[in-house]
Amino acid sequence: MLSVLIWLPIIGAAIISILPDTIIPKNRARLVSLTVAFLVLLWNAFILLKFDITNPGMQFSEYLPWNETLGLAYQLGVDGLSILMLILNSLLTWIAIYSSSENTERPKLFYSLVLLVSGGVAGAFLAQNLLLFFLFYELELIPFYLLISIWGGNRRAYAGMKFLIYTAVSGALILATFLGIVWLSGSHSFALDAVNTQNLSTTIQVVLLAGIILGFGIKIPLIPFHTWLPDAYVEASAPIAILLGGILAKLGTYGLLRFGFGLFPQAWNVVAPTLAIWGAISAIYGAVVAISQKDIKRMVAYSSIGHMGYILLAAASGTKLALVGAVAQMFSHGLILAILFHLVGIIEAKVGTRELDKLNGLMSPIRGLPIVSALLVLGGMASAGIPGLTGFIAEFIVFQGSFSSFPIPTLLCVASSGLTAVYFVILLNRTCFGKLNNDLAYYPKVVWAEKIPALVLAGLIIFLGVQPTWLVRWNETTTSAMVGAIPTAGKIIISQVETNQHQQ
Repeated sequence: MLSVLIWLPIIGAAIISILPDTIIPKNRARLVSLTVAFLVLLWNAFILLKFDITNPGMQFSEYLPWNETLGLAYQLGVDGLSILMLILNSLLTWIAIYSSSENTERPKLFYSLVLLVSGGVAGAFLAQNLLLFFLFYELELIPFYLLISIWGGNRRAYAGMKFLIYTAVSGALILATFLGIVWLSGSHSFALDAVNTQNLSTTIQVVLLAGIILGFGIKIPLIPFHTWLPDAYVEASAPIAILLGGILAKLGTYGLLRFGFGLFPQAWNVVAPTLAIWGAISAIYGAVVAISQKDIKRMVAYSSIGHMGYILLAAASGTKLALVGAVAQMFSHGLILAILFHLVGIIEAKVGTRELDKLNGLMSPIRGLPIVSALLVLGGMASAGIPGLTGFIAEFIVFQGSFSSFPIPTLLCVASSGLTAVYFVILLNRTCFGKLNNDLAYYPKVVWAEKIPALVLAGLIIFLGVQPTWLVRWNETTTSAMVGAIPTAGKIIISQVETNQHQQ
């Protein structure tokens, strides 16, 4: 069942790119890729319906020996930590393809690369072998580089190369760490369930964990490894920006939870306070820099840095509630970032600019973009954590679950959430409200087909905001088992404080 999520988009990419124009014309490449993406989404929904939320372990497992000498096997599985990420991947892939222009240059190559990215990301979320994860993790590197460098903006070559270098370093760090884990632990297999790090000294665990944190920290990204993100997000086309922010960054947070929190319990307790402070700094930094931006796409890009800091805080806290919030924040952030990038893409296409100083009055019902503006308001409210929307419930769970372990970093993240409201008020006030320029405000109409992706995302943002059970129920059992298997950082810190107070 799980292999379909990987190989259907990869096979679809191969068919689109290899078959001649006489069989699949260039003007049909979008329709074929959209059909493949929709079938993957339906299959993901079928797996979700069959998923047992009471089972904390791997489900629908697949195993095929590959290279026993290297300890490499085709081993797949899905649990509560990855099921929502798979849904997010297939949903945003469909939205990215649907929202792409019908006049895209070199369409067969473009849609093949998008489907290849989808299959690679799904494989990374499903892989239960360290080397297999690395192979899928690296599979998206060249496709994303090409998607940025060929179909991006004026500085696309620079942004693409910067992305390539940073993510290549990320992969090298992760591979070196995975090799170190297996060799130093004496394991004869790279299977995730066969790796045992408990016999390693705390010092060695901390060194290996540092490689995990740095490798996935670049992908998230966390400051100071974030500099590739604004350039890549801004120069990429809107559909590719959706994939970069909505899916790619989640590989970093997923890897941090799966391979950092899961494999190094003792070392995690040692570095948890540093990670909590790091997450708070990233959150504050992202919000403050976003306030100063004049380009609305760059503003949304920096907001992503801030919101990813919340996930790091939750992971550092290591409580059951915090980890539930971390997964919920990953999914919510993907939805919110997708609707914002999609709407920014529509505004740029219709108005011809992303500059705040040149945008105003788009809420005008006669000559503006009223529905697009209303949806942009909704996306900004969700990102700012307004109650009733999915962003609020995810952030609330993160903050509530983290406060007992790290109160000061949590309060700093709460403050950054307030700053989020500031820069989105600036964005919405200058973009949607005000007076239209009578000489320039003759914008092309936004047809309903262009609004469908935003309407779908808006519906999910509202539904999951008023029915949060559908957001958190899928991972509660798995995250509780992860926390129950190891002593979390927050519990250790609290117990140490209580012991010191008792001794005094």
